[in-house]
Amino acid sequence: MIEIPLPKNIPFMKYKRVLIALSLIVTMSGLFVMIKNGLNYGIDFKGGIKVLYSFKVPVQDGDIEKVLIAGGIDAQVQRYGERKEEKFTIKSKQTEETLEGTVDKVGALLAAKYGAENMSLDQQETVGPKVGKELQRKGELAVIFTMIALLVYIGIRFDFYFAPGAIVALIHDVIVVMGFLAFFGKEYNLSILAALLTIVGYSVNDTIIVYDRIREHANKINVNTIDDVVNQSVNETLSRTIITSFAVLLVTVILFVSGGGIIHDFAFCFIIGAITGSYSSVFIASPLYIWLYKNWPKISAKFKR
Repeated sequence: MIEIPLPKNIPFMKYKRVLIALSLIVTMSGLFVMIKNGLNYGIDFKGGIKVLYSFKVPVQDGDIEKVLIAGGIDAQVQRYGERKEEKFTIKSKQTEETLEGTVDKVGALLAAKYGAENMSLDQQETVGPKVGKELQRKGELAVIFTMIALLVYIGIRFDFYFAPGAIVALIHDVIVVMGFLAFFGKEYNLSILAALLTIVGYSVNDTIIVYDRIREHANKINVNTIDDVVNQSVNETLSRTIITSFAVLLVTVILFVSGGGIIHDFAFCFIIGAITGSYSSVFIASPLYIWLYKNWPKISAKFKR
């Protein structure tokens, strides 16, 4: 296996309090931004239309937006595919009252500007607000149930001291990614939900690698040695973590730069998630394991008394 020549005993756990405090600041900042700005829910969750048009004449997305706004339709327009194809995705959020007839109105406005013979409707999606709300609820439940399932899995595979740290790390990663989405006004849709669930899987995998190495040294662990053993385990897996994260980032950065529309936003989420996932495995999950190992017996004894 390829390894990066790194120092063998970087004192990560020496600074665990500072790094957890930093994580709390970042997490609270993410929550603040989400509360202040709110999430920019896409038509998957709010309801609306999504259509794909092809044109036989050169067209600019900004010109299409101006035509639709002038016709009373607030829409987002993105080029789809290569420039020479002249394909554009048009999204517009609509209420239950305005949803019916919007697709026809969009077509009529574009036909009046560019000519019906110079355009064709390739794809059409319509989502009612009630359906969108249901998808939103199911999406939130999917994230919650995934975390509960992972909590149970880690608790069975390892022990109680490991599981809470992994789940707190996952919550940290999700909040940070969603905070960035809210800050930059990125659209939150089913593709972004899929990205979040993928990040959860990636992050917990990274955490389990560190936990496995800690468990290999379980015979050395006691209250006095646990900091050193965990620090040793993190150092032993550090090269693998960096190589894996670099490989993931390399792919996602390429997708971010060259991908358009949905792929661009998915890659944006995963760039943030890959960084926070690696960070939280070392600086959140591991220190919380140490804290629980040292303090849970005392807390449990107090509850029993």
